[in-house]
Amino acid sequence: MRHFIYRSLAELEAGARALGTQHVRFEHDPAKVQQALLRKVQVGDRTAGNSMAIHPMEGCDGTLAGHPDELTWRRYERFARGGCKLIWFEATAVHEGGRANPRQIWLNENTYDSFARLYEMMIRSHTEVWGTTDDLLIPMQLTSSGRYSVPTRTIAYHNPLIDQKNGVPADYPVITDDELERLEDSYVETAALAQRAGFTALDLKATHGYLLAELLGAKTREGRYGGSLENRTRFLKNVLGKMRARFGDKMLLCMRLGCFDSVPFVRDEATGLGRPLPFPTPYPWGWGVNPNNPLEEDLTEVKQAITWFQEWGIQLLNVSLGSPYYNPHIGRPFEKPDDGNYEQPEHPFHGVDRHFRIAGELQRTFPKLPIVGTGYSWLQKYAINAGAANVEDDNIAFLGLGRGVLSYPDFAKDVIEKGELDEIRVCKTLTYCTFLMRQKSNELGQYPAGCPPFDKLVYGPIMKEARHAKKS
Repeated sequence: MRHFIYRSLAELEAGARALGTQHVRFEHDPAKVQQALLRKVQVGDRTAGNSMAIHPMEGCDGTLAGHPDELTWRRYERFARGGCKLIWFEATAVHEGGRANPRQIWLNENTYDSFARLYEMMIRSHTEVWGTTDDLLIPMQLTSSGRYSVPTRTIAYHNPLIDQKNGVPADYPVITDDELERLEDSYVETAALAQRAGFTALDLKATHGYLLAELLGAKTREGRYGGSLENRTRFLKNVLGKMRARFGDKMLLCMRLGCFDSVPFVRDEATGLGRPLPFPTPYPWGWGVNPNNPLEEDLTEVKQAITWFQEWGIQLLNVSLGSPYYNPHIGRPFEKPDDGNYEQPEHPFHGVDRHFRIAGELQRTFPKLPIVGTGYSWLQKYAINAGAANVEDDNIAFLGLGRGVLSYPDFAKDVIEKGELDEIRVCKTLTYCTFLMRQKSNELGQYPAGCPPFDKLVYGPIMKEARHAKKS
């Protein structure tokens, strides 16, 4: 189903108004777009040189041992030269059992040297183009993938709807409190390796249904990591405390936080559209959801947790929504689903509006905490016009792009030089990158993810091979 039918910014803006998506606004003047997105951002005791960010985008292209591989190096060299002053380094496993796919990068004593060389390359490449890295931030995202780990899942609690979507038996064991306590130390030890490799900023990934995000919604879990909000944030509190004790103020502490889980969706066979699995009310699970209608957000607990996160040392927040595994339209409004998945159950404008509404409310609630916004890619070449409007209105500190940078890694350069993007280079949210991410049938158990339409020489042959393997 085609949604993006707009031939100009004026048409796009009229479309937003017609659908009542009042939080989606645009700056029309290219000079003002430049002015807004070139605004410097104070982050703790550091300064980012502009308001443009690259989200942590996993390429699924490391080696089986966890080293960054050839395509990983290529991606980060392109990002480093592209002009963004916040490059959020992708999800990096803190232990082998926490990898979301067999090619997810994994920082350990054996892979440390390759991470150090990759970081040095990023610093050198950025300096060659932009002259300095004094105003460049590169947080490493640390993760344990929880129920999406391979080959063995680790779940924090049983949500029967998510279990149904993921094929998890009701009697599957949950991770114990003692195992979680030991895992806290794995985060800190991996953080120490990241510091040795040169990184000066760390992110705890608490989004998209992975382990730390699942803990936040573990209202029915027993023990010291479940039930009350104090218990559900205990893991994050403990890790942040241990990191502060170990690193002092030498590491900038960050978090990518999922702020609204919603519920799992499935494909309606009659219409092809996504529909929510039947859910009880009050809804006893999840994070950032209205218990009387979990299709709507309730940010009460989210705001309390962010208050604590700031007290525990977080100085930069990246806001995301939903899970790509069970409700992808919530997190990344799209034009075309990946093969076999459901069509958008709402106009993508509503998904963009939800992102802007939630991030804007949080940024206004925490004006001294710089927040990175998400949900821009579906707006295509006008994503920067929406980002500039949000920055101008103090609804966000950073415009962040994810999928969009796979096709257009140097979008910031065009913002800096022209205040507009090239139509022929922008992501059209056709979800080919997700298709590649979901393909596992090669000798390494994972195809690398990238943008076949706009990075054809590299990912075109990979896409062809993956499609052939799927048909076979």
